[in-house]
Amino acid sequence: MNPDTSAIRRIVIVGGGSAGWMCAAPLAQVFGSTPGGPANPVGCEIVLIESADIGTVGVGEATLPSIRAYNDALGLDNADFMRRTQASFKLGIEFKDWGYVGNRFFHGFGGFGPAIVNRSSVAHWLRLAREGGMASHEEWSVATMMARHNRFAPPEAGPPSAANAFSYAFHFDAGLYAAYLRDYAVARGVQREEGTIVDVSVRPGDGFVTAVTLADGRRIAGDLFIDCSGFRALLIEGVCRAGYHDWTHWLPCDSAQAVPCEKVQPLTPYTTSTAHSAGWQWRIPLQHRTGNGHVYSSAHISDEDASRVLMSHLDGAPQGEPRQLRFKTGLRRKVWDRNVVAVGLSSGFLEPLESTSLSLVIHGISALVELFPDRRCEPHLVDEYNRRMTRQYESIRDFIILHYKLTHRDDSAFWRYCRGMSIPDTLAHQIDTFRRNGRVVILDRDSFGEDSWYSLFLGLGLQPEGLDPLLRQVDAAPLRAHFQRLHAAIAKTVEGMPDHAAYLARMVATRGA
Repeated sequence: MNPDTSAIRRIVIVGGGSAGWMCAAPLAQVFGSTPGGPANPVGCEIVLIESADIGTVGVGEATLPSIRAYNDALGLDNADFMRRTQASFKLGIEFKDWGYVGNRFFHGFGGFGPAIVNRSSVAHWLRLAREGGMASHEEWSVATMMARHNRFAPPEAGPPSAANAFSYAFHFDAGLYAAYLRDYAVARGVQREEGTIVDVSVRPGDGFVTAVTLADGRRIAGDLFIDCSGFRALLIEGVCRAGYHDWTHWLPCDSAQAVPCEKVQPLTPYTTSTAHSAGWQWRIPLQHRTGNGHVYSSAHISDEDASRVLMSHLDGAPQGEPRQLRFKTGLRRKVWDRNVVAVGLSSGFLEPLESTSLSLVIHGISALVELFPDRRCEPHLVDEYNRRMTRQYESIRDFIILHYKLTHRDDSAFWRYCRGMSIPDTLAHQIDTFRRNGRVVILDRDSFGEDSWYSLFLGLGLQPEGLDPLLRQVDAAPLRAHFQRLHAAIAKTVEGMPDHAAYLARMVATRGA
């Protein structure tokens, strides 16, 4: 087949919101035209269809550090981005009442210091802690200490030091972020069509989608369709019947209520997750308000009681009534089927406990660009995409299950269920390996890393029975002196950093070039 005739000439994105425009923006960068520059030489159109009559979920306001690489790849100006999305900085997540009532720990972005003899710094900390005289492992996490003191400054360039041994992400208004990326994409040639899809045409024989028809009669044809229609999964399930892996046995929360409230001081550079009797509550601080939500199991608490729990734990005056959401945790059996690729909530759902929603969108569209097909959508590309996304979803799934499974709580039926439930073999292996000798097994290098697993294992109170024998090869006295130097350097560095709110105010007051 002639490559010219087999090339993708039109990509149709079904659905707007964060997922739709996060797909459109990088595709516009690849196939679009620079504002004021020459026309697109590739000859591939990008059309996004969205309807004002169909709302978006819009609760994905907390992110992972991958959002920075995404923004940087688009060439976004940081100050402009933070102004227009009402963003704040995020150094990690504070967990309250997970593990047991009164428990409090932090999952910070970045490590706990440089590796020693090819072993994690935390592994060596475990050894010294057993011998006594060591502060909490969290005091060797720069991000955690910054969050504890409400400090922020971006990592400094230069050789490794306490001033750059951390990472960060953002909190932002998801609706404003979608609008920001819409302006970016449209300026680079993406065609936005307003309307509701009422019919889908497929090709006889192989079932490839050929066009969608809008309520006003317009017919929009395409070669590759990206389903960003959210929980409706209009194409991937409604047309392709891709199927769904239901994970509610392991993650029983199936409902959420979300409500913003007035902001309060201080403006904290972290997300807060507080466990309740039948789920947990998020708190996401933005410049103009605070986002809140209660994720819960409807089998263990009524919607009315869940609403009362949410509203009684706000730290500012509510701005409206809670908005109800329903979901089923799981993953499409095929995220890419024929010429339809599902990205965002249409591909699957994992509760936002570790802020993975937008990160999965980024990985989804990045993998699509890397494996970009021609009109045939050859099976080997489809299979590789599905393999990557399945592996990542399952790895994140296990990381989230870990929060529930390692609980010592028995104060409600919900927590007793979580303690006793069976778990995936992959996670059981990871827990058993850590319990035996403090080793962390990473099954997906594109997901959470070793230090994140250490944060959860130790934060939830799991202590290993034994230790890696290689750790004993390091002399304890100089090792302890090394940890003391790091501890002092971190404390001094954090003390010299500005207040988070003050740094943010100065940044958004600047103007991009």
